[in-house]
Formats: sequence, structure tokens, C-alpha cells
Amino acid sequence: MIFVTVGTHEQPFNRLIKKVDDLVASGDIKEKVIIQIGFSTYIPKNCEAHKMMSFDEMQQALRDARIVITHGGPSSFIEALQFGKVPIVVPRQEKFHEHVNNHQVEFTKLIAERMNNIIPVYDIDDLKTTIDNYDQIAKTKNVGESSNNKQFNEKLEKIVDGLAK
Repeated sequence: MIFVTVGTHEQPFNRLIKKVDDLVASGDIKEKVIIQIGFSTYIPKNCEAHKMMSFDEMQQALRDARIVITHGGPSSFIEALQFGKVPIVVPRQEKFHEHVNNHQVEFTKLIAERMNNIIPVYDIDDLKTTIDNYDQIAKTKNVGESSNNKQFNEKLEKIVDGLAK
């Protein structure tokens, strides 16, 4: 199963949701896909869609997923990392009116370079190839206790909590 989450930001992330839905429609993705669509206005026709999900539903989807695809919000991909997943991260981009600026692109680049524990996708047309090659790509990433993911997650959580106050 593939789980896609776009978080709770009030701007739509139709670009990602439509791309995943199109990949299922064309048969490029053959497994079940669950998408948390948030405030997106595009409603998938070929995937199980939820506007929002409870904490328990999100945890279960993250646990069950073979692949997790998230937007570039830290809490979304940190959760995937906490479940031992190497998330595919598609940051929201200002030019598509998905966010107020490009901080998700910048943050995704920073984490990909420093931690090497996520799979960034900046061009939505690269998503199919990334999904097709996910298992091989994920093997090249830092995962598990030896990669300091747990320490990274704890430190980043403190930073994010501090910023949110």
C-alpha cells in the first residue's frame, strides 16, 4: 500500500494528488493507494481519499504503508521516519500556489543533503520513476538506529516545537 499525506496547510496540493491518481488510473501504480488530501480541491477517482485523518488512522496508515509520500512539512516526514520508512518527499512550491514561499523546497534540500534519509522529488514528473525504483533508492538512504534517525527526530521535534510556540 502507498500512503500519501499532504498535511493540514490550507492551500491545495492538487498537483501531487492528481499525479498519484493519474499513475493509478494508467496502471503505473498497481497497489492500493490511500491519500489524505487536506484542503486540496482535486478529489481522486482511483484512490481511497480522506480530507483529514485522526491520529490513530494516520499512525495505522504509516505503519501499513510500503511507501509513504509526503509534502515537505517536517512533521509529516518525521512521522514516516519514526515508523522506519524512507519517505518520498514532494515539497509544496510557491510557483504552483501550494504555499506562501519555497521553505519546503529549501528544507527538503537541507535534510536530503545533511541526513540522506528522505527521497526528494522536486519535479512531479519524476514521481513515477521514483516509485518504480523505490526499493533500490531506499537502500541507499540512512535508516534505522545506526543512522541517528531517532536523535535527529528528537532534535528536530524540539526545534519545530520551539518555533510553534
